[in-house]
Amino acid sequence: MSVTQRPAVRVVRDRTIRVKVIDDCGLACTFCHNEGTPVTADNKGRTLLPFVSGPGRTGRVSIYSETNGGTFLSARMAPDMAFRRAVRTVARAFDAGEVHLTGGEPTLHSEVPSLVSALTGMGLSVGMTSNGERGRQVMPDCSAAGLNRVNVSVFGTTAEELQAVQSERFKSGSLADAKIRAAEQTIRAAVSNGVKVSVNIVVPGPAHVDRVVNLVESYGQFADVRMLTSIQDGAESIAAISEVLARVGAEPVLRTFTAGTSDERTLYRALGSRAVYVKRLLPVRLPETCATCRFNNDTDCEEGYYGIRLYLTDQGEYMVGVCIQRMDLCLPVTELLTSGIVEEVQAFKDAEVRRLTSEYGAVA
Repeated sequence: MSVTQRPAVRVVRDRTIRVKVIDDCGLACTFCHNEGTPVTADNKGRTLLPFVSGPGRTGRVSIYSETNGGTFLSARMAPDMAFRRAVRTVARAFDAGEVHLTGGEPTLHSEVPSLVSALTGMGLSVGMTSNGERGRQVMPDCSAAGLNRVNVSVFGTTAEELQAVQSERFKSGSLADAKIRAAEQTIRAAVSNGVKVSVNIVVPGPAHVDRVVNLVESYGQFADVRMLTSIQDGAESIAAISEVLARVGAEPVLRTFTAGTSDERTLYRALGSRAVYVKRLLPVRLPETCATCRFNNDTDCEEGYYGIRLYLTDQGEYMVGVCIQRMDLCLPVTELLTSGIVEEVQAFKDAEVRRLTSEYGAVA
């Protein structure tokens, strides 16, 4: 089947903030950006910068931490008044209706259902990105607390496939098998508890096509599948995704732009009518903040402006970030409303809604 037919186009305004609730993670993905922050476990107690960018003793990497100018380690958030105050301030400032929990690995957070409950109690929709390490255990309580969606990152159907994108410590086949089982159990637990599920698959390049096809065919039976371009691998990643789409007989249905961010995704229907999404990053820039950035060129800016992120430092301060490649742009939440970034972002969203709806004849 051809994948060249033109899909319908939809434009949605960005109303999401990403909240890094924990840095801990039991996987060690070779392409991990770790939301821009260094791996806390590998840098705890260090007094001299720069931080270790990895792989450290955990085997984990944070691909931008050596060059992004970050000056803090990420701490675990708690569902307390300070958390609620910080989220409320940022959500109101940017007119956000959804909070997306990230890490590290959110299911390792012992209070993740309480975090979800705190957010839904504020009238916010809550999503999560997870590799599924403890999803089977926490998904029932997260569902009861109001979790709307979980995006589960999967890496293989066999130990060898998972090992292809992990650090050396995953040369243990039994460890790799355990991680694969945990991800599948998380997906099934989410489905059975009424939580919407998408399976996320990062596609580094052509060498991974067979692995990704196996994942699409395995998980597409009971969940939506999303292929993500690898921000490190660029054109090779895009070419590999095209090959996977051809292999599974995919036809494009709907292209969605999130106006005011670099996020663009296309829904395909594959053989068996399963939903397959492809997410890619567009070269989107904030008009003032990005204008003089050292990465603002055709090769160095890999994520573009993806949206607002919230962090808690190991010194107990909540910080707002606009770029994982420029963590030196982070500022305290207490300075957000006087910084000018709110007005810049909101005006940019307005302009992008107008531009995209005009360019594609879409309805926002």
